[in-house]
Amino acid sequence: MNSFFKPMMSRVVIFICTVSMTVFLNCERSTLATNDYKNTSLSIEERVEALLPLMSIEEKVAQMRIFHANIGVEADQEGNLKLSDRVVEKLKLGIAGIKNPGEHLDPVAAAKLNNQLQNYIIQNNRWGIPALFVTESYNGVDAAGCTKFGRPITSAASFNPALIHRMWDVVGREARLRGMHMCHSPEADIVRDPRFGRMSEAFGEDTYLTTEMVVSAIKGVQGDYDGLGNGTHIGAVVKHFAGYGQVLGGSNFAAVEISPRTLVDEIFPPFEAAVKEAKTLGVMASHGDLNGIASHGNPDLLTRVLREEWGFEGYVVSDANDIGRLFYFMKVAESPEAAALMGLRAGIDIDLYAEDAYAYLPEMAKEDPEIEKLIDRSVRRVLRIKFILGLFDDPFIDIAEVENGIRHPSSLSLAKEADLESIILLKNEQNILPLNKSKINSIALLGPILDNDTKDAFESVAGSNIKFIDEKGFQLTDEDDRVPNLLERDGKALDKMVAIAKNTDVAILFLGGDEHTSKEAYFNSALGDRATIEPLGAQNELIQRVKALGKPVVVVLKHRRTLSINVISELADSILDVWDLSEFGNESVARIIFGEVAPSGKSPVTIPRSIGQLPFHYSMKEINYKKGYLFLEDGPLYPFGHGLSYTTFEYSNLKLSSDQIISDGEITVSVTVKNTGKTKAKEVVQLYIKDDIGSVTRPDKELKAFEKIELQAGERKEVSFKITPEMLLFTGVNMEKALEAGDYTILVGTSSKEGITAKFKLNK
Repeated sequence: MNSFFKPMMSRVVIFICTVSMTVFLNCERSTLATNDYKNTSLSIEERVEALLPLMSIEEKVAQMRIFHANIGVEADQEGNLKLSDRVVEKLKLGIAGIKNPGEHLDPVAAAKLNNQLQNYIIQNNRWGIPALFVTESYNGVDAAGCTKFGRPITSAASFNPALIHRMWDVVGREARLRGMHMCHSPEADIVRDPRFGRMSEAFGEDTYLTTEMVVSAIKGVQGDYDGLGNGTHIGAVVKHFAGYGQVLGGSNFAAVEISPRTLVDEIFPPFEAAVKEAKTLGVMASHGDLNGIASHGNPDLLTRVLREEWGFEGYVVSDANDIGRLFYFMKVAESPEAAALMGLRAGIDIDLYAEDAYAYLPEMAKEDPEIEKLIDRSVRRVLRIKFILGLFDDPFIDIAEVENGIRHPSSLSLAKEADLESIILLKNEQNILPLNKSKINSIALLGPILDNDTKDAFESVAGSNIKFIDEKGFQLTDEDDRVPNLLERDGKALDKMVAIAKNTDVAILFLGGDEHTSKEAYFNSALGDRATIEPLGAQNELIQRVKALGKPVVVVLKHRRTLSINVISELADSILDVWDLSEFGNESVARIIFGEVAPSGKSPVTIPRSIGQLPFHYSMKEINYKKGYLFLEDGPLYPFGHGLSYTTFEYSNLKLSSDQIISDGEITVSVTVKNTGKTKAKEVVQLYIKDDIGSVTRPDKELKAFEKIELQAGERKEVSFKITPEMLLFTGVNMEKALEAGDYTILVGTSSKEGITAKFKLNK
């Protein structure tokens, strides 16, 4: 070889070797970095930080979006995964999650579909990032083939947090077995306006009761947090933060007017407890606004309060399309891009459903690198939840466990138990209930809220000695799913029902409302709110005509919103308020009516006499009660916490361990409760506190504790509660939490209106 080329060839060889070694080392380092997020020995935070730098901006934003499965996720006739071109395109970069995949399939088929779907997602994005599959829960898991429980406001009437925990534990287990991971439930909203069509999705009007129910629900569905990582439960997304249930006029999407003090003292506590005590994985922002600031663009709400004050570490998801609506609907952003930036800066991590808004973020980030830092903030939160749920390590469902785990006999039994504890006896003149099977030959089951299986359920409970005749008579509406129309009075149907009642011993009327007369409203295309709260149609006429026959009249009141039932209340001998029960609701009602179990539910709302009293809840400021209205009896038709039994309870011997409390002390309140009747029954002992004099106008009283007890006939029990300074805190004149010295009155009893009282003094 020419001597000139020898040194050059040597240098080339050295260069090639050096480059090769550099490439090898870089590849090795890249492989190590790539695999770090799969290393189970690292902490979740370390795994998140290992994965995030590997992702492109487009891949990151994909982890901030959720779409609905109805755009093209389904199973073919053989049960194989079938995806639309639109879905295939969306999944190329990965996805934060998918709403309701397999919701209409039976649990086994859904689990198989979701395994296939998860596998497809993992195999078809660069880093194998799994997706969150998301459901909701208003009657148990909102999907085919799962245990159907009563709605949240129904279960709130049980006043039994331990029962709610057990119910939502079933929800968490059944959802995970279907392949789900997150639940856009429970609602921590306070609902006080019965015009609002979504009233039954929440736990009622009271802050303390709602807080107890929400904490129990979240802990149950998340398996007390331990169930998340071991794959037995799902994460909760508490909603709607904050004040959503306070929409003006009870109209969905309307403005929200809440004073800052009411917001902090009454609306925030269930959400704060959801974060601090229950460790919810997610929070959904509210459709509405606070003091004119749209919640989806409110950093004070979503970052300062939620994260900096309360320490929330999960993700915040938008309500459906609500980031884009900052521009389209709320009119607080100049463009969809501006809306996206507003939501991102405020602290919204995931955009639900929208095809705009966060879809614009990759291009926006290229123009403004600061945006990527905010994107990284959100993606960290989403990835963290996926690691907490164990999806990177064990993303699939064991199909063999599904069939035996969903609709387990113990779950079905629990649904019945919850029904029985949630049914409220509003009225029982002359102790008409329970009905004596041996003294009745025939019963008429009548009314527009009668179900097809009601007669069968009553026959199974009562036996063959009683003849049941059922007649629905008429429907309230045409049952259009979007905008139902009221039907005209049907005189022939009324005549037929009255004739049946005339020839039977007892008439049981099924009145109230249904899923068509109270539901979520989507603008004018699907209405669900109402401007009146009286029973619809000819229901009042029906009870008037049946009552005129001189027969005992029992009303079973089914509904999803509080109704002003003045005529029903006046004429019915007995009223069972059952709200919206489980799939076994009719059987449970029959068991209560025939005395197998004594009712023990308490009303989670105040029942007004008229819509003109609204707003109307028991814990309003005392000054609201100073005067009534012309031509209307004062007070509610039935108070918050009201509920009768088949026995009577006597409250006595109310004692305080001290008549004074100091700022770092506590006192004990005890009361003796005796079952003075002949029937074993449960009673909810309720403790209310009133601040006699405050630096700001204060509520008339506030529920601060309750306990559900069971007593045999003649049995007595001492029930005790601790009063702590934390119970007495409120937002004072300077908008800071205050503990003010002075006098307080307690009421311990069977409702917010009935009980015995005592006083104590706070000395600071």
